[in-house]
Amino acid sequence: MKTGQFRIKRCAIEGVEAVEADTAHSFGRHTHDQFGIGVIMRGAQRSASGRGPVEAGPGDMITVNPGEVHDGYPIGDSGRSWQMLYLDPGLIADAVLDIAEARAEDFVFSRPVMSDRSAVEGFVSVYAAMTQTRETLAGESGLLQLIASLMERHPQIRIVPPSVSRAKARIDDDPAAEVTLADLAAASGLSRFQVIRAFAQATGMTPHAYLVQRRIGIVRRMIAKGTPLADAAFAGGFADQSHMTRTFVRAYGVTPGAYALAFG
Repeated sequence: MKTGQFRIKRCAIEGVEAVEADTAHSFGRHTHDQFGIGVIMRGAQRSASGRGPVEAGPGDMITVNPGEVHDGYPIGDSGRSWQMLYLDPGLIADAVLDIAEARAEDFVFSRPVMSDRSAVEGFVSVYAAMTQTRETLAGESGLLQLIASLMERHPQIRIVPPSVSRAKARIDDDPAAEVTLADLAAASGLSRFQVIRAFAQATGMTPHAYLVQRRIGIVRRMIAKGTPLADAAFAGGFADQSHMTRTFVRAYGVTPGAYALAFG
């Protein structure tokens, strides 16, 4: 169902979410808890990603990794449109193990933007199988081939210091719970200041910003399943629904209510 700027489509495969957007909205710094693969269909945008500043125009493929801090601004007054597939990390993990027998937790997409005609054609085919024909076998096969092609072209390994991994795990264990710098320092073995500095260097955001993004990710998934907004705000650890709404709009460019209506 359309909500003006965004359309969210159910896919043939569980763990995949398709999003179409046509917007001039400027997105502030935020993260996703999924991998993202997409194509700019019209217009252009400029963004700062965890892999450097980039520009993407029509026909360019764009990628994003879970937890990667990025933003997005239109180039020109007419905005831009794109199609994206957001993939649960577990799905990517299974694919990486199938393709390369690699340590799936280390895999990331290395290039945030690429001009690769064959990869774009593969994406368009997969997107259609996922959202139009809804053929499971075609979607699974095409997606596996697309991921394999991107791994072959642009492999990269992400390394996070163990101290930061322990601090992240402290947040990830229960993002809705209150956590202090002292808690993170104890978990990581660093001082409070060292936690802030090391966390920002490794992830691109402060521990608090990371916590907020993890909470908004919980809210997004709950809303997608039909959870009432007030209940989602409470479960996500937000002070109230208004606070959740402001954070949600900054991250996704659409209100929680509009996001809920986009599922049909």
